[in-house]
Amino acid sequence: MNGNNPEKVGISTIIGEAFSYWTRTLMYQVMFSLLYISILITVLFYFAEYYGIMEDYLASVDELKNGMEAYAEAQKKIIANPNYGNFSWVLIGVLTFLFPLNMGLYKMFRKLDLKEPLVVQDLFAGYVGINFFNYASYYFFWFMVFSLTAPTVFLGIIWVGITLFSAPLMFFRNLRIFQTFSLNITAWKKFFPLILSGILFSMIFKFVGMITIIGIPFTFAFTNAMIYVLYKGIFREEERPAKQ
Repeated sequence: MNGNNPEKVGISTIIGEAFSYWTRTLMYQVMFSLLYISILITVLFYFAEYYGIMEDYLASVDELKNGMEAYAEAQKKIIANPNYGNFSWVLIGVLTFLFPLNMGLYKMFRKLDLKEPLVVQDLFAGYVGINFFNYASYYFFWFMVFSLTAPTVFLGIIWVGITLFSAPLMFFRNLRIFQTFSLNITAWKKFFPLILSGILFSMIFKFVGMITIIGIPFTFAFTNAMIYVLYKGIFREEERPAKQ
């Protein structure tokens, strides 16, 4: 852990730093969001139509006017579709493919610290060489565990917590996912109020952007800036470069 206790800095300073990284990379934040969302929507719409899910989905949305019970019944019809399983795997596949984009933002934040110029290619740092396999396999594993723990709510939250800093720890310190668990747990034990406040604020800010619709491209990836600021303040890195 960093010798300079980040809790002494205060949540307002943490938020201010996150906004600083966010504003200085705003053009790339928008590029990230548009690329991520456009690929996700295009793939899902295509396969929803291909597997016959789209018609059932639109019918379920129409049932909302008849109350939540009618909507729930319509959702059951979607799940009963024999191709629903295939569509679910498509969703997992596209999310796994897109996850390494997050590493590009982390690389940009680090380059800002080093006062190095940013280039568009930085956004795809997570796809260079073996990086793609490392981060795609990490996310696939993460999603599988999350899908099993999410129904319990509590275990799902625990899983998100003990992997919150796993991506930057893997990217900057070249650690394996299992090596990051203890570091995440230690961080939460020492800086629980700070981490919780920062993450909740970033989620609220992201949600505000979503409900305004027009703000989605700008706030969609803000959480990455918050995680990076918390990561940088809490963890001391070894003197070795990340795989890029």
